[in-house]
Amino acid sequence: MTPEERRRSLENACELFNTGEYWLAHEALETVWRSIIKENEARVFQGLIQAAAALLHRERGNRHGTVVVGAAALERLTGPQAPAVELETVHFRAQLARALAGEGDPPRLEFRANG
Repeated sequence: MTPEERRRSLENACELFNTGEYWLAHEALETVWRSIIKENEARVFQGLIQAAAALLHRERGNRHGTVVVGAAALERLTGPQAPAVELETVHFRAQLARALAGEGDPPRLEFRANG
């Protein structure tokens, strides 16, 4: 995947995620994830993919799916911002935790300020 293709895929994923199209965002993020070689970068993308799945479960009223997949997403997104990941993940993770606990709106998937 070229850097331009990756950027377009991530822009598409952000748009889909932020409009509540979690399944399609999940698929768009998987496209990028499949092209990644570095384990720590892949882990973050797996967390973002699981975040989309957890929010889809929440939307559908599947509490078990929300809890299980949400916990896996939060675990994979733990830690500082990964330099190789263009999307902001620290604030995203905090907002995801609040949303999954029923304490706020879903997070927005956005590029880092310098990404």
